[in-house]
Amino acid sequence: MITRFVSAACALAVAFAMIVGLAPGTAQAAPKAPKPNAVIITGPKIEKITIYSAKQSELFQLLLSEVSWMSTATPQTTAPTAKNLGVKYVVVVAAAGKQQQIYDLYPLAVGGPRAHRAAKQPSGKTVDGWFYGRLTMSESLRYAGVPLEKRSDVMNGGIGGGFTERSTAEEVNPVDTVNDALTQLRQLFLLNGAVLIVILFGLAGIAFLIRRKV
Repeated sequence: MITRFVSAACALAVAFAMIVGLAPGTAQAAPKAPKPNAVIITGPKIEKITIYSAKQSELFQLLLSEVSWMSTATPQTTAPTAKNLGVKYVVVVAAAGKQQQIYDLYPLAVGGPRAHRAAKQPSGKTVDGWFYGRLTMSESLRYAGVPLEKRSDVMNGGIGGGFTERSTAEEVNPVDTVNDALTQLRQLFLLNGAVLIVILFGLAGIAFLIRRKV
């Protein structure tokens, strides 16, 4: 009788070990890149401007939203003629003192703002591409201290007021959102499966003991 009970206990222990191995906390997920906390702007007639999220969170989000969407976006246009681009400002997105993304912004380009993403990025190689910049680009840069003429047709209210073209909320990367959802769903299935295995092993052990006793 004791031997049978020990066998059932061992079965439960094995099942418990499986739970520990499959639990979400031990899932082998790829480490996420550090969250950006600084935007650095360089260009003609300005000293390097650095906006930190901890010190100027609203302005930081404003600038980040101008470029962060391009990190995984498909290029939208071909390279414009150099004479139509106008002044260039380089915007760097950084995290914990390390560069993550670099973009060339042309807020005064003919036909509307343009942006360029080089193929070689600090976070890895991507596709070289040109994009149509947001109409708010020049005002976002101006709020940061870049000497550009005010455009009242794009924004109003200033920092702390209301923006007519977009919210200052941090943009959500749809790819990261889907990946996170799938990872959580997979972990949920694994955990539920492990619990079911424990229950089945437990019932099997109890049934075995009862049958042998009878």
